[in-house]
Amino acid sequence: MIIHPHQTEYYELLGGKAKALALLKETGCRIPPWFAVTAGHPCDPDDIITTAKGLSCSYYAVRSSARGEDGSEHSFAGQYDTFLYVQHDDLLDRIERVQQSDQSEHLKTYQSSKHIDEVDCPTALVQRMLTPEVSGVAFSADPVTGSRDHVLVSGLWGTGSALVSGEADADVWSLDRNNKIVDSKIADKVHQHTASSKSDEGVSLEKVEPERRHIPCLTEDQLIEVATMARRCATYFNCPQDIEWAYEQGTLYLLQSRPITTLDHTPDPALPLTVWDNSNIAESYSGITSPMTFSFAERAYEYVYREFCTLLSVPKQRIADNGEVFPNMLGHIHGHVYYNLNSWYHVLAMLPGFTVNRSFMEQMMGVKEPMPDEVVQEILHRTQTTKIKDAAALIHTFIGLIKNHRSLEKQCDAFYLRLNKALESQPKPLTEMNGCELAGHYRDLESQLLKRWDAPLINDFFAMIYYGVLKSLCEKWLGDGTLQNTLLIDAGEIISAEPPRRILAMAELCADDNKLTEILACPDFSSDEKLTALGSSPPIYQAFVSYLEDFGDRCLEELKLESPTVGDNPQSLLTSIGVMAQRYQSDRMASSTPNQSPEPVADVTKSLSGIKRKLFLWVLKNTKDRVRDRENLRFERTRLFGRVRQIIVELGKRLHRENHIATPRDVFFLTISEVMGVYENTTSVEALRPTIESRKLEQASFTCPPPDRFETRGPLEHYSSFSPTRSATGTSPMDENTIQGTGACPGVVRGVVRVVTDPQNVTLQEGEILVAQQTDPGWVVLFPAASGLLVERGSLLSHSAIVARELQLPCVVSIRSITTILKSGDLIEMNGSTGEVKLLNPKP
Repeated sequence: MIIHPHQTEYYELLGGKAKALALLKETGCRIPPWFAVTAGHPCDPDDIITTAKGLSCSYYAVRSSARGEDGSEHSFAGQYDTFLYVQHDDLLDRIERVQQSDQSEHLKTYQSSKHIDEVDCPTALVQRMLTPEVSGVAFSADPVTGSRDHVLVSGLWGTGSALVSGEADADVWSLDRNNKIVDSKIADKVHQHTASSKSDEGVSLEKVEPERRHIPCLTEDQLIEVATMARRCATYFNCPQDIEWAYEQGTLYLLQSRPITTLDHTPDPALPLTVWDNSNIAESYSGITSPMTFSFAERAYEYVYREFCTLLSVPKQRIADNGEVFPNMLGHIHGHVYYNLNSWYHVLAMLPGFTVNRSFMEQMMGVKEPMPDEVVQEILHRTQTTKIKDAAALIHTFIGLIKNHRSLEKQCDAFYLRLNKALESQPKPLTEMNGCELAGHYRDLESQLLKRWDAPLINDFFAMIYYGVLKSLCEKWLGDGTLQNTLLIDAGEIISAEPPRRILAMAELCADDNKLTEILACPDFSSDEKLTALGSSPPIYQAFVSYLEDFGDRCLEELKLESPTVGDNPQSLLTSIGVMAQRYQSDRMASSTPNQSPEPVADVTKSLSGIKRKLFLWVLKNTKDRVRDRENLRFERTRLFGRVRQIIVELGKRLHRENHIATPRDVFFLTISEVMGVYENTTSVEALRPTIESRKLEQASFTCPPPDRFETRGPLEHYSSFSPTRSATGTSPMDENTIQGTGACPGVVRGVVRVVTDPQNVTLQEGEILVAQQTDPGWVVLFPAASGLLVERGSLLSHSAIVARELQLPCVVSIRSITTILKSGDLIEMNGSTGEVKLLNPKP
C-alpha cells in the first residue's frame, strides 16, 4: 500500500520516522518529497515505480519506518536497513530488503536487550536523495546533562551517514537560547561519504580535500538556522528532539526528527528543584488517597498556614508576596500525599530564627536529611528583604510570638467552644438536608473552623520549639539525647490514650462471660452477630455505645474521607475486646503490656544548679503541656473530619439518587470544589461521570508508589523522574543483625514480631511486638495487646510516639524498611530508649 504525506487517515500505518515527517510539514520545515510503502498490504510494483518517478530525482533514499522506531522509549537506531543513492532499477529490491530487515540477527539482539516483546515489519520510506555539501545531526537539548538551554549541532562534509556510522569526525557546536555559540570543536575532517554505485549501502568513504579539513563546515548563520529547526521540532512535539539535517545548494532540509530517548525521563537541570517527603504525613494519609480527601486536605493546609503566618504577625505584604506558597503545601503524586518541603521551608523562612527552627521542624516532621543547599539559598533569596525591614519584621513577629504564648491557654479554650458550637449548629439531621443545605453546612464549617484554626497551629509551633529545646538541654546538660522521651511519659490526660483504656475496661467486664468472650474473639462471627450477643449484657453494651459516641469517628486512616469509621464497621473493635477478655481469663494481662515507671524528675535533675534546674523544669512542663494539647487538638480535627465525611457521604447519596454518578461512593473520585459546584452552579453535572471514570483508570495505573522522599525539577510531567534521595534508598543497619531507629518511648522488650499491614482483622498473640509501616489513631485497638511497637515512619511527635508514651508502651519510630527487613515470627529485642532493634534469630 502506498501512502502519501497528505493522507492523514493512514498515519498510524506509517511508523515513527515517516509519521514524524508527515506531521512536521505543518512547521514549515523543508522536507525532501517522499512516499511510503507499507508491509503486509498488497501493492502493484508498477504503481510504486510510477509514484517514484513523481519525485523527479536521479537517486532515492530508502529507509525503514517501523511503528516502534524513533519513539520516546526506543530509537532502533541502525537496527533496520537503510539504502542511499538507490538507482531507479534497484528501487523495488531495496524496498523489499528494508521491509524484511526485521528478521536480522542484530535486530533480534537489540530486541532482547531492550526487553521488547515483538517488532513490526517496517514500512519503507522512499525519499528524494539529496546530494548535500554538508549534513549532520542536532539535539534540541543537551543529551548528557538534559539542559534545554543549549542546542548541540554536529556537522561534516558530504552525507550524514559517515557521522552516524562513526567513520568520520564532525564539527560540534553548542548554542544557548539566544543562539550564541558557547562552545565549539572543529574536527580534522579527514573523510566523508559520497555516492557510490559499487557499495550496497550506496555510499563510500572518500578523502576530504586538504583545504577543507580544518575549516568549519557551517557558517554562523547556518548554525543558527539548524538550531532553530531543532527547537521548532521540539516545540511541535513538546519534547526534546534529535534531528538529521542536510544542506543542498545552500538550502536546509530536515531528514528526520525523533525524541532524544535518553531524556525521556530526565528533567531539565535548569528548572527549579522541588523536594517531596512523606515522613510524617504518611501517618495521616497512607497509600492511595482519593481526590476528594486530597482536595479537602490541600484546602485545609492552605487556609491553616496562611492563618498561621497572620497569627505570628508576619507582615501582610510579606504574606501576599509569598501567596503562591500556601496552596502548594502538599502534592498528590501517583495517588499518594506528600509534603512539598520547599513550601514548608518557605513558610518557616518568613519567621524569625529560620536556622534553629528549621532543625526543630525537621525533627517534628521526621525528615531524615536536610534540604539541598540549592533550595535553601533560593528560599532565602526570595524571602530576603533589606536589613531594616528584616529587623522590623523580626521584632514584629517576635512580639506576636510572645503574645500568642501568653494567650495560648485562652485560645485553646476559645477554640474548643467555637468547634463545639460549629458542630452543634446544624439545623436538622444531615439525612434530612437537601444537596444545597449540605453544601451550605460545609461552607459554614469551612469559614468558622478551617479559616480559624488558630489554637492547634500555635500549639503545634510551640510544641516543636519546646521539644527541640528539651532535647537539646537533655543532651547538653544531662548527657543523654534520648532522656526527653522518658520524661514525657505521663504528660497528662491525652485523649488518644483513652480508647485503649476503655477497650481494656470492656474486656475486663466481658471476661466473666465465657460465651460472650468466645463470640467476640472469634473472627468467624459477623459484627451484627457480635452486637446481638453484646446486647445480652447491658453494662458492657452501654460501655460499647458510649465508646462509639465518643470515638465513633475514629477509624483506620481517619483523615481519609473515604475511610469507613468504627461506627460503620465495629468488627475489629469487637474482636479486640474479645481477645483481651480471653487474656484476662487466662490471667496473663500483666505480662503482655509492660509498664515502666519513668525515672523521677528529681533524680534526673539533681545534678543541675538552681537556675539551670528551674529553667529545665520550666521547659519540661511547657513541653508536656504542648505535646498533650497537640494530641488532644488533633482529636478535635478528627471530629471536624468526621462531620465533613458525613456531609460528603450524604452528598454522594444525593448525586447518585439524581443519577449524576453511578454509585454513592463515586463521590470520592471528585474534588470538594466539583461537588460543591454542583449545588453552587459552577460545575456541569454532565462532566461528573467522565471525570470519575478517568480518575478511576488513572488510579488503577498507580501500581508502584514513588519513594518516601524524592526530588523533581519543574512540573511533574512524564519526564520528571522520582529520584530517591540518598537516605530514602537504604535501610538503617548498624551491623548485620542490628537496625537503628529513633527511640520514642523507653523500655527493653524481647519477643516475636507481628508485621501488620491491615489491622482490620488482625489479632495479636500474647507478647507480640507490633511492627507497622505507619499507624494512625485507628490502630489503637491493637496497642493494648502489644508488648512493643516498631514503626517504619513517623517522628518523636507523631501520634504513635505520643500515645505509646502515654500507655508506657516501648516504641521505636523512623526505622527505614523495617516492614521489609522483619517477617512475622522473627525473634527480636528492641530498646525504646536507644532505638536499637536486634534480630535474635538472624537469617542464614
